[in-house]
Amino acid sequence: SRPNLSSSSHFDVSLPIAPAEDNRVQLLKPKEENVGTELKTLNQMPVVPKKMETNSFQGTNIKSSESDEKPSTSAPIAGNQVKHEKSEEDLAFDEPPFKKIKSTTSPEGKPVKNLGGNKVKEEFEMNWDIVQVLSERTNVEPWVCANLIRLFQEENTIPFIARYRKELINNLDADALREVQQTLEELRSVAKKTHTMIQKLKKEGKLSGCLFTALLNCRTFEELDHVSAPYKTGSKGTKAQRAKQLGLEPAALSLLQNPMEFNLFSYIRPNVKGLANIQEVEAGVQHILADIFAKDKDTLDFIRKLCQQRYICIQSALAKVSSKNGNEKDIDKFQLYHEFSCNIKNIQHHQILAINRGENLKILTVKVNIPDGVKNEFCWWCVNERWRPKQFLKPELMRILRNSVEDAYKRLIYPLLCREFRSKLTSDAEKESVMMFGRNLRQLLLTSPVRGRTLMGVDPGYKHGCKLAIISPTSQILHTDIVYLHSGQGFREAEKIKRLLQQFNCSTVVIGNGTACRETEAYFADLIMKKYFAPLDVVYCIVSEAGASIYSVSPEASKEMPDLDPNLRSAVSIARRVQDPLAELVKIEPKHIGVGMYQHDVSQTLLKATLDSVVEECVSFVGVDINICSEILLRHIAGLNANRARNIIEWREKNGPFINREQLKEVKGLGPKTFQQCAGFIRFNQEYIKTFCSSKKTQIGSQALLTKAGAQATSEKQGKKKSKPTPSSSQQPNPLDQTCIHPESYNIAMRDQTPGLCLPFHAGFLSSNLHVMQCILICLIYFILFLFLITDFDKPDFKRSIVCFEDLSVGTVLTGKVENATPFGVFVDIGVGKAGLIPVRNITEAKLSKVKKRRSLGLGPGERVEVKVLNVDIPRLRITLDLIRVL
Repeated sequence: SRPNLSSSSHFDVSLPIAPAEDNRVQLLKPKEENVGTELKTLNQMPVVPKKMETNSFQGTNIKSSESDEKPSTSAPIAGNQVKHEKSEEDLAFDEPPFKKIKSTTSPEGKPVKNLGGNKVKEEFEMNWDIVQVLSERTNVEPWVCANLIRLFQEENTIPFIARYRKELINNLDADALREVQQTLEELRSVAKKTHTMIQKLKKEGKLSGCLFTALLNCRTFEELDHVSAPYKTGSKGTKAQRAKQLGLEPAALSLLQNPMEFNLFSYIRPNVKGLANIQEVEAGVQHILADIFAKDKDTLDFIRKLCQQRYICIQSALAKVSSKNGNEKDIDKFQLYHEFSCNIKNIQHHQILAINRGENLKILTVKVNIPDGVKNEFCWWCVNERWRPKQFLKPELMRILRNSVEDAYKRLIYPLLCREFRSKLTSDAEKESVMMFGRNLRQLLLTSPVRGRTLMGVDPGYKHGCKLAIISPTSQILHTDIVYLHSGQGFREAEKIKRLLQQFNCSTVVIGNGTACRETEAYFADLIMKKYFAPLDVVYCIVSEAGASIYSVSPEASKEMPDLDPNLRSAVSIARRVQDPLAELVKIEPKHIGVGMYQHDVSQTLLKATLDSVVEECVSFVGVDINICSEILLRHIAGLNANRARNIIEWREKNGPFINREQLKEVKGLGPKTFQQCAGFIRFNQEYIKTFCSSKKTQIGSQALLTKAGAQATSEKQGKKKSKPTPSSSQQPNPLDQTCIHPESYNIAMRDQTPGLCLPFHAGFLSSNLHVMQCILICLIYFILFLFLITDFDKPDFKRSIVCFEDLSVGTVLTGKVENATPFGVFVDIGVGKAGLIPVRNITEAKLSKVKKRRSLGLGPGERVEVKVLNVDIPRLRITLDLIRVL
C-alpha cells in the first residue's frame, strides 16, 4: 500500500527549540484575583457564601464487595434469559493502540518550554483548569495539552503540528491530536454556554452566590442542564423553588446548622397551601434539602466514585408497542437486543449505537440499572458523614433528614446518573464510530496508486449497458463508449472491446462493484481465460464505486468533464480510482465513500469535521505537485481553502509553473501564516522545472531587462517606488522543494554537507534539533523508495469460479478484498454481490502480518485476504467468514 506518511516516525523536520530547564511545564491555575473581573459582561458578582463545614469525604468507608454485586431491583428482564456480553470477545485488532501517558523523563520528543508563557488564558474562565481537565479526558500529558492549546489558538493545522512540531506534542499522531482538538472545543462550548446562562440569570435577578459557584463547577452539558434547568424561562419551577417561595428555606438550613432551635410548627399557616399542616411543612423542607444535596459537588463526586466501583449495567428489551404493531423485518434487525444486559464498562461502542437506534425507532426500551447497595451506602454516608447535623437530632428530625436524602437520590440524583451514563456511552460510541470511519477513509485514500498504465474503466449495467472509459497514464480521457454485455449481444460486443483494448494498448480493466458487477466480472474472466484478447495479457480488478454516481452529477464533475454524459463520467471516475485513489476520492464527499459504521446516527457536525480533517491529513502528508495538481486536490492542503487554491491556479495560469516554494508568497491571500502551514506539503518536480527554465531561459532574461527598464520608467513618471521584477527573473529551483523538509529548516539542511559523520555527532556539530537531522535522512530515503514503488496488480481479486451467492458452501476458501472495518468485525467483498463478515474474534494476532502486529493495527479497506466460509444464511443473505491470512 501507499506509504503512510502520517506515522510518527516519518518526516520530522521540527525547528530546534531549547528544552525547558527541568523538562517540565509549569501550569498555573486561573488567577484568583481575576474572579470578579474575568467575566467581561458581569459588572458585579454576588458574594459566594462560605461552604458549610463538613466531614471529609476521604475518611469514609466504601465497601469493597463491588464486583459481584448485581442489580437487585426493578429489572425488567428475567435473569435466566439475560444475555451477558463476554469480555474476552472485546479484543479488536482493528482498533487504534491505546494512548499511554508518555514519561516526561525520556519521551520520544523532549518537552519544551510552553509557548508564550506558563498560563493558558481562556476567554471564559471556570472553576476548573482546562489544561488539567483536557489531560484527564484525553489521557495526554498536561504539558502537551498546554502546548496544543496554544498551537491551536495560533491557527496551526493538525498536519503541520503532527509533522513539524513533534517536540512540542511528544510525537502524538494525527488521530490523537484530533481527539484533543475535539475535546478542547467541547470544553470551550461548555464554558461558553455556562457564561451565557450566568448572564441570563443575572439579568433576570435569579443568580445567587451558590448558583454562581455551582454553574462555574460544571464540566459537562449534563451537569450544566442539571443545575440550570429549574431557572430556565418557561419552567414551572421545582418543588424546592416552590417551597422556598413559601419561606421554608430558613427551616431547612436550621435543621442542618442549628437543630436544637428548629421548630416546624412555627411555620404552619392553615390558610396557605403548602403550609396548612405539619405534613406539608415537612414535605417542603424535604424538597429544599433534597435540592441542596443533589447540587452539592462533594455529594455528586462521592456517588460517581461509588458507581465506578459497582456493577452498573445497561439493559434493553423489546418494547410492548413495537411487538404488536411493528414491522417484523425491522424488529428482527434488533433480535440480539430483545433481552440484553451488559456492564457499562464492557459494552461495545457498536452495541450502544444499535441500542440507541432501536430506542429511537420505538422498537426497544432501554434502562440503566444501579444496584440497591449503591443507594444504601450513599444514603448512609450522607446522613452520617457529609450532611450530619452539627448538633444532636431528635428522631423525628432524623427521619426528615433520611427522607430528604432518599428523595434526593430517587428523584434527582439517580435520573442525573442515568443521563450521564447514557450520554457518556453515546458520546464515546459516536467518537469511536467517527474515528473508525476516519481510519478506514485514511487507509482507502492512501491505497497505492497504479502508475504508468492505460486503464479501461467499466461501470456495469443491464438494460442501459456497461459504460466504458479508457484513460491514459496521465489520467487523460482517450475514449468513452457503451457496450451491452448482458442482453444477448455479448459475442459481438467482445469484438468491440478487443478492438478498443488493442487500439489504445490497454491491458488493465477496472470494474465497478455496483449493479451487474458479478455478471460483468464473469464475462471478462471467461474471455481472459480463453485468451481472447491475445496478444494482450489482460488483467482486471474490482473497485468500489461508492459515490461515483453522486460525483458524476456534481458541479466539479461538470466543470472537469463538461462535454461528457454523467453516466460516462462515472466510468472515468472508476478507472481513476485505481490510477490515483487519493486524487480521485478527494472529489467525493467523504461520507458517501461508504466505509463507516452507523454514520447516520452520529453527530453529523463531528463526522464532517473529522472526515475533512482526515482528507486534509492524507493529502498533506502525501503532498501534491503544485504545477500539475487539480484545484480540488489543492484545496485540501493544510492551510489552504477553495479561494486560496483558486488563486494559486490563477497565478500558475498567468505566470507559468512555480519555480520554488518562495514564489507561493506572491500569490494573493497567502500570507506568512498560510505559507508556514502549507509550504511543507507542496512539491516541485525538478525535471519539469528544469525543462521549463531551459526552454524559457532566453525569454526570461529578456523579460527581466524589459521589466526592469519599464518599472524604472514607470517609477520616474509616477513618482512611486520601483516595482518588483517579474518573479521568474529572480527565482531559482531548490532541490529541497521536492522533499517534505520545511523551508524553515532549509538552513540546517543546506549546511548538512559533511560526509562520514554519524547522525548524533553531526546534529550536535550543527547545534540543531535531532529531529531535523533524522528528517533529512528519512526524507531522502523515502523519496528514493517512493520513486521505485511497484504495485502488485496482476493477481486477480477473486476466484474465477465463484461469482454468485449460490456458489458458496461451508468450507470454501476464497480470496477477497476488505470493504469496511468495524469494531465488531471486518466486511470482505468475496465476489458474490454480498460482503461477508469476519467476526472480530476470528481476527487473531497470529493471522496478521508482522507490520500490523508491531503497530497494533488490524485490517482496513483495500487489503487482500484469504478467507474460509463458516456459514451461509441464504434467507438473510448473510455470510460468516474466518480469516486464514492476509495476502
